Amino acid sequence: MSQVHQYIVPSKKINSQKDLEKFLKSSTFQDIWNFILSLNEAVRDKKTSADVPQSSVVQSLVNQLNQLSDWIDDIPPIEQPMRFGNAAFRTWHKRLMESSRSLLEQVLPPQLHSSIIELAPYLEDSFGNSQRIDYGSGHEATFLAFMLCLTKIGACLESDAAALVFQVFGTYLKVTRKLQTVYKLEPAGSHGVWGLDDYAFLPFLWGSSQLYSHPDITPRSVLNDQVIEMYKDEYLYIGAIHFIKQVKSGPFAEHSPYLYDISCITGGWPKANQGLLKMYQAEVWNKFPVIQHFLFGSLLPFA
Repeated sequence: MSQVHQYIVPSKKINSQKDLEKFLKSSTFQDIWNFILSLNEAVRDKKTSADVPQSSVVQSLVNQLNQLSDWIDDIPPIEQPMRFGNAAFRTWHKRLMESSRSLLEQVLPPQLHSSIIELAPYLEDSFGNSQRIDYGSGHEATFLAFMLCLTKIGACLESDAAALVFQVFGTYLKVTRKLQTVYKLEPAGSHGVWGLDDYAFLPFLWGSSQLYSHPDITPRSVLNDQVIEMYKDEYLYIGAIHFIKQVKSGPFAEHSPYLYDISCITGGWPKANQGLLKMYQAEVWNKFPVIQHFLFGSLLPFA
């Protein structure tokens, strides 16, 4: 992108169902959807540990995300009467807000530092809401947009696609799960038992693509505890099931009926992946309560 590009501070633009419908018909949404599809394709039939190309920006970003994880260790939860929503999360989030720009300066080459005014708000909005002390698929969608913006400005390359999922998103996932468990974040906009997951969607979508043609692991076998233990670090889908089983008790079919239904699917992982793509648009991007907080700037304009 040319150096004369005018970056702007992104802001919310979706204030009504009509605004949402306009956004869903826009070239910006098409860009986002194509990015989702390209990452879905990039990880097909690959393990998380696969040796994939990654630029120096990817590695720098992983290092900075690991630093966010270290901050959680520095800021322990406080003693409070409420079980959920530990107020120490606000202290962690305040540090993120104060440090996001310097963090991005360490990730991006100097010639791209002018983009930080636009990128930082996406990063700041990716880890939950400090007032409500919650986290959900809308925050995850904002991190997706952050990765897309990095690609649009040329900081990340087309060849980084698989590394964006395995390295960058994989590290982001570890940070958000740690935030959820340490600070007991409320699930934002959760459908409860009728949703796919309380907090995340993309590990299931991209994780099902990783397993697309797997000769042994079927949708049914991911409910087997031995399979989960053996492959939780190699496939995002299985890692996500492992995390759910750690934080929820009782029969899997009762606390996660949608995921249980996927395990019973005929047509295997290709059908599961296609179904999850449709569900992602219907349950995340088509939902006003989730997407009303989405940010628009010069890289992702509202038009």
